[in-house]
Amino acid sequence: MLQAQKRPTTIYMEANPNPNSLKFVVNFMLADEGVSFDYPNQESTQNSPLAHELFNFAAVDRVFVASNFVTVTKKEEVEWLELQDIVRNHIKSYLESGKPAVNAEFDKDPLFDENDSEVVKKIKGILDEYIRPAVEQDGGAIVFHSFEDGIVKVLLQGSCSGCPSSTVTLKAGIQNLLTRMLPEVKEVQAQGV
Repeated sequence: MLQAQKRPTTIYMEANPNPNSLKFVVNFMLADEGVSFDYPNQESTQNSPLAHELFNFAAVDRVFVASNFVTVTKKEEVEWLELQDIVRNHIKSYLESGKPAVNAEFDKDPLFDENDSEVVKKIKGILDEYIRPAVEQDGGAIVFHSFEDGIVKVLLQGSCSGCPSSTVTLKAGIQNLLTRMLPEVKEVQAQGV
C-alpha cells in the first residue's frame, strides 16, 4: 500500500505590535501574493478548512491567512505561552498533509478593477507597493474600501484588527504617505475596526 508523502513544512513564529496576535510563517505560499483572507469567527471560514479547524481551539479569536503566513489572534485572557506550540503544531500537521490553507480561485485580480477612477487606481497602487508589504511584515493586511470626498477608507485585517498601535500606523504612516503622494487625498479612515 502506498503512503502519501508529507509536504516538508517548517514554521517559525513572529511577534507583532498586537500582543494578542502571533504570526506563523511557513516555508511556502499559502495564498497568492497580495491576496489575504480574514476570518473573524468560525462561521466565516467556508473557504478555509485550516481556519475552521483553528477555531476549534477555544482560545482562538481570529484567523488571518496571507502569502506565506497565518496570523492567529487569541482571546485576551489566555497567554501565548499556553497556546503557541499547540497552534504551531496544528498548522504544521495540517499543512504537511498537503491540504490547502484556503480554497479560493479568482478569475481576475481581486485588488484592481478596470472601472476604478484614476485616483482610486493610484491609491490602490500606493497601498499595494508601499504599505501592504510593511503591514504584512506585522502579520496583517490593509485593503482598500472606498474613496469619497477626499477620504480614503481602508479595512485593517489580521494582527492589525484590534491592535493598539493601528491608529498610529493609520494616521502617522498611511495617511501621511497618501496625502503627500496624492493631493486629492485629505484623510484616511479605518472601517470596521
